[in-house]
Amino acid sequence: MRDFISIERGDQFISMERVVITGMGVITPSGHGLEEFWQGITSGVSAVDLMTEYDLSEYPTRIAAQVHNFDPQKYLDRKDIRHMDRFVQLAIGAAQDAWDDAKIADQVDPTRAGVIVGNGIGGMHTLTEQHAVLLERGPSRVTPYFIPKMISNIAGGQLAIRFNLLGPNETVVTACASSGNAIGEGLRIIQHGEADVMLVGGTEAALIPLAFAGFCAMKATSTRNDDPRHASRPFDRDRDGFVMGEGAGFLVIERLDHAQRRGARIYAELAGYGRSSDAYHVVEPHPEGIGAGLAMQRALADAGLVPSEIDYINAHATSTPKGDIAETMAIKRVFGDHAYRLAVSSTKSSTGHLLGAAGAVEFIASILALQHQTVPPTINLENPDPDCDLYYVPNRPEARRLRAVMSNAFGFGGQNASLIAREI
Repeated sequence: MRDFISIERGDQFISMERVVITGMGVITPSGHGLEEFWQGITSGVSAVDLMTEYDLSEYPTRIAAQVHNFDPQKYLDRKDIRHMDRFVQLAIGAAQDAWDDAKIADQVDPTRAGVIVGNGIGGMHTLTEQHAVLLERGPSRVTPYFIPKMISNIAGGQLAIRFNLLGPNETVVTACASSGNAIGEGLRIIQHGEADVMLVGGTEAALIPLAFAGFCAMKATSTRNDDPRHASRPFDRDRDGFVMGEGAGFLVIERLDHAQRRGARIYAELAGYGRSSDAYHVVEPHPEGIGAGLAMQRALADAGLVPSEIDYINAHATSTPKGDIAETMAIKRVFGDHAYRLAVSSTKSSTGHLLGAAGAVEFIASILALQHQTVPPTINLENPDPDCDLYYVPNRPEARRLRAVMSNAFGFGGQNASLIAREI
């Protein structure tokens, strides 16, 4: 098995390190841990429900996909919990599970290992809590932990401290593409020889009234409050917006020869990464999916694959009227006739939209699909939109021969990321 892959770039071939996935961890509304998460996204049951933590009776949207039964004390002592926002706690939980899954402790040079975290919004819980303290009790009562609890990059800082990772440490903030970009940037760091191992993924915990108010003002979220289990319905004619969720997903990726030397279990090869910009609008996708298509094309070129070699796409599809059509058009442009032979599904129909964590969680879903040779369904697809005319694996999982899979993550601002994993 070769440690390098040669990719054609223009009129020359470039040799790059092969990178593999050796550990994964998830904490999501559909389940904690790989087994429970897989069961959740293949069960046909949505994790969306009425929001219970706050009174949202005056809000147009009162539903969300919450992470339930997460106990941070499984990973942290009480003092550390008090000093960390929920988005950091979720990150530590998912990252610790991924690190343990990889069985990599004491098998990596800390100067050759790093972390990249994707996050869309940061410590919103802490921000709003401390703003209330400021208004009600004055500036002297704002906690000195305010800034180091809420800034977006603090999850990466905490993870580096926890695992003694002395290599590259970065935070990617590209809205809902954040953790897709984080995984891709980790791939590039290993390929460029800066690290042997990278802990990569994303986290988000923004289910607070201010965030609901903001998304409601944009009219971006579903208002199907009387039927929350059916609110997230990508590609369906009756979709009316996305459903906010929270959670975290992390992966351990490493150089192929590094993984082989330590006898690691390898899930798949992280084979390709493409990124692009719509350069079109601050929140709407390009109506023809131009930027999304470029990201997919670049991921294919990076992996050295042709469109017919992709068997499944975990679509970004958020259940918004314009976004699902734009992504469908982009897939048809990139994959041509093969688009109609592909399996395409949106696990957001089960999990809701995990914002900055979505890309990592959905890439993990794609790798689990590869492992199980089964495509997770798009649930709640009852009345197909005629403008969304691909095969979206409606309502039930489907056994399929999968060799290479793609996962898309697109964000406000028109920032796009596509990732490819394949069998090894």
